[in-house]
Amino acid sequence: MQEVFGIDLGGTKMEGVVLPFKGSIEPLARLRLPTESEKGYQHIVSQLAQLRINLEQASGVKASRIGICTPGTVDPKSGLHKNSNTTCLNGKTFRTDLEAAMGISVAMANDANCFALAEATLGAVKQFVPDAKVVFGIIMGTGVGGGLVINGQVLNGAHGITGEWGHNFLDESGGPCYCGKSGCVEKVIAGPSLERYYFQKSGKEKKLQEIVNSYQAENDSFATETMQRLIHFFGLAVSVLINTIDPDAIVIGGGVGNIDLLYSEGVLEVKKYIFNQELNTVFLKPALGDSAGVFGAAML
Repeated sequence: MQEVFGIDLGGTKMEGVVLPFKGSIEPLARLRLPTESEKGYQHIVSQLAQLRINLEQASGVKASRIGICTPGTVDPKSGLHKNSNTTCLNGKTFRTDLEAAMGISVAMANDANCFALAEATLGAVKQFVPDAKVVFGIIMGTGVGGGLVINGQVLNGAHGITGEWGHNFLDESGGPCYCGKSGCVEKVIAGPSLERYYFQKSGKEKKLQEIVNSYQAENDSFATETMQRLIHFFGLAVSVLINTIDPDAIVIGGGVGNIDLLYSEGVLEVKKYIFNQELNTVFLKPALGDSAGVFGAAML
């Protein structure tokens, strides 16, 4: 068995891990460095290269290749990075530049893909649906994204956007999206979208958890309406995933994914819209928490 290296690149920090073998969740080393993205693109590349050196020193193991979990993705045709909220990465030959700086091969995938891979091979799916061949990992938080894993491998696709169901059209009421379209899944069922809907109906500002608490207390009709909207559109949006890729398991991460209603009423709503009388897909809460990104990177 061979040690594996992974780094999760975030906007404010990067975290690296060395696992003793592919499939382990007991790291030999786990370290962080600040990203300091305000210092620019070359600084981020240098920080990543330094973190790799620090991991080697801490673990006593030399890396022959490394997995990187990034915001955004590599365009398969041009080789340029795109769709990153760390905007200085966009339009750059990020993976190629990292390989040059580190002197080793770099495997790269976005955060949703790494989340899906980690939960499929190390986390909830491995624990509860170990025979699953097709796994979809959902991120529902500030935005909505996803990743597709088949037979333990991430699918990136011809455009590098496999799993980006958050930018499918769902309902015009969601309004304009930063992607240039309107009514995207993200604009309807992401956390800020739910909070905005509640404000439009009630005239009051509440955080999502407060809305959920009010719904559970059964003392706020606007909270009830907001949660019913979430359940309805969650069912519609996820039914498209099931009709298209028919996954054995779906893992739901992100802040919205913590809402228990999704796993009961939400699943029943999905069942209404799929092209089958029974719903066999298993819906799971994630098991790895904040470790999913860095463990998924190592599994690349």
